[in-house]
Amino acid sequence: MGKSFDLSLVLDFVPELLRYLHITLIVLGGSIVLGLVGGVLLAVPRLYRIPVLSQLATLYVSFMRGTPILIKLFLVYYGLPELLKPIGVDLSRTDPLVFVIVTYALSDAASFAEIFRGAVRSVDKGQTEAAYAAGLTTFQSFRRIVVPQALIVAFPNMANTLIGSLKDTSLAFSIGVMDMVGRGQTLISATSHALEVYISLSVVYYVIVLVLEKGFAVAERRLQRHERKKEVRGPAVRAERLKRIAG
Repeated sequence: MGKSFDLSLVLDFVPELLRYLHITLIVLGGSIVLGLVGGVLLAVPRLYRIPVLSQLATLYVSFMRGTPILIKLFLVYYGLPELLKPIGVDLSRTDPLVFVIVTYALSDAASFAEIFRGAVRSVDKGQTEAAYAAGLTTFQSFRRIVVPQALIVAFPNMANTLIGSLKDTSLAFSIGVMDMVGRGQTLISATSHALEVYISLSVVYYVIVLVLEKGFAVAERRLQRHERKKEVRGPAVRAERLKRIAG
C-alpha cells in the first residue's frame, strides 16, 4: 500500500524528473529524424508504384501501424540481437537507448510515409503538367511545385505524430532506459508515493506538449503565410479587374 497522499511532494518530484528530460528528448529527436528519412524512403515506391518495393512498403506500413508500440519495442529489443547473432554481430552490450530509438524510428517511418503519400497526392496534377510545359524537369517540378504545397498539407499530421511519439517514449523504461518515467519508477520504489509521482509526470509531459503545440502553431502560420497573402490579394485583384472593365 502507498503512503498518504502529499501534494507538496509534487513540487519535489518535478525537478527530479526534469533532470532526465534530456534522455526523453534524445529518444524523441533521434526517432523523428530517422523516421522522417524512413518515411520518405517508404513513400517514394508507393507514389511511383515501383514493382515489389511498393508491395513491401505497403506491407511494412500496415504491420507497423497495426501493432502496439510496446510489442514492437520488445520485438526489436529481444529480436534484433538474435537476428544479427548468426552473422557475428553482438548487441548484448548495446545501450537500451539505441533499441528504443530504432523502434520508434521504425514506427514513425510508417506514419510519416502515409502522411507524405497523402500530402503529395493532394497536390493537383495539373500544376505538375504546367511545370513540365514551362520546361521544368521532373525533379524541379517536384521540388518547387509539389513539395512546398505538400508540406503545408502534411505539417499538422507530422506535428501530431511527433507529439504522439513523445508520449510513446514513456514506455522506454520497460527495457531499462532511465528516462523521466524510469526515474519516476525508482522514486515510487524509494518513497511509496506513486500517485504524486504520476501527477508530476503528467504535469511535465503536459507542459512539454503545450510548448510543442505552440511552436507548431507558429511554424504552421509561417508556412501558410503565402497562402494567406493569396487569399487577401485575391478579392482585391478581382475588384480591380471589375473596375477596369467598368471603366
